Amino acid sequence: MSAQIESLVDELERSYAEAQERMNDPALYADRNAAAEAGRRLKELEAPHKLAVEWRETRDDAHAARSDPDLRELLPELEERLERLEEDLKLALVERDPNDAKDVVVEIRQGAGGNEAALWAGDLFRMLTRYAERRGYKWEPLGSSPSDGGGFKDVAFAIKGDGAYSVFKFEGGTHRVQRVPETESQGRIHTSTATVAVMPEAEEVDVELDQNDLKIDVYRSTGPGGQSVNTTDSAVRITHVPTGIVVAMQDEKSQLQNKLKAMRVLRARLLEAELRRQQAELSAQRRSQIGSGDRAEKIRTYNFPENRVTDHRIKLTLHRLDSVLDGELGELTDALTAEERQRALETAAPA
Repeated sequence: MSAQIESLVDELERSYAEAQERMNDPALYADRNAAAEAGRRLKELEAPHKLAVEWRETRDDAHAARSDPDLRELLPELEERLERLEEDLKLALVERDPNDAKDVVVEIRQGAGGNEAALWAGDLFRMLTRYAERRGYKWEPLGSSPSDGGGFKDVAFAIKGDGAYSVFKFEGGTHRVQRVPETESQGRIHTSTATVAVMPEAEEVDVELDQNDLKIDVYRSTGPGGQSVNTTDSAVRITHVPTGIVVAMQDEKSQLQNKLKAMRVLRARLLEAELRRQQAELSAQRRSQIGSGDRAEKIRTYNFPENRVTDHRIKLTLHRLDSVLDGELGELTDALTAEERQRALETAAPA
């Protein structure tokens, strides 16, 4: 194992030195995209490189302790630290999802449960946007269809910040709630669902769109119940003819703004569809993931009477429903991230 780790540390130090050298090349800054990519690469290597330096120092200390009777009592502690560093190094170097650094587009739709499901979609919207704020991310609304009772039939928003996708990708799937609706006079618990789709926001270079593949319709925007809320044709519906994907936006008063937002969501959906196609081809990689992120997959249950949240993918239960709904999702994200990386490590390990 030591020889394997030694080789890994050598390669890591070479890569880190090359990344530093590249960042110091003045010619790099003539290309903004190349400079941004080089910066991301250096940042990506910083934590593993720090572990590599610590591993070398600890290995040398352990070697010295074996040779010096006065230091031998330190050997068990050094060997334990060395073993832990080797595990941390392997985990740090597991290949990451290339989309992890991207911003995200989130779509929430009411599922089973009628108006209670629409209210639940609204609760999830507040939970995820509060979580974004707690993480220091910015978010912006993209579009919504409010329900008559105060919730949402569907709502879309973007979250911007370094590593947003790596945090929010675990929220994709079906969220189930068990609670007594305010309109329930008998006190019976109802089960409702809402689905969440989390998509990396696509750059123009990620998804090429042929304008001939787009059918664009404009119409007057409407509010809950169908009443007209605008006297001009500002709402926009874009259909991507080859895939049949339809995106409609009506929240902005400007037709242009609605079109721009619809295009952002369309690009994100097309990128997501392509990523799913790639994942389906790499079945071993798909098995290593924490759930597929598919909207049909039930990922979490929120039980109000028991003040309980259960994540079914990692069998983790928390008895602090209020704080989770207030955006305190860090413990869930950390556990899901650790499990994802452990599975990826097992998948990447040689047989």
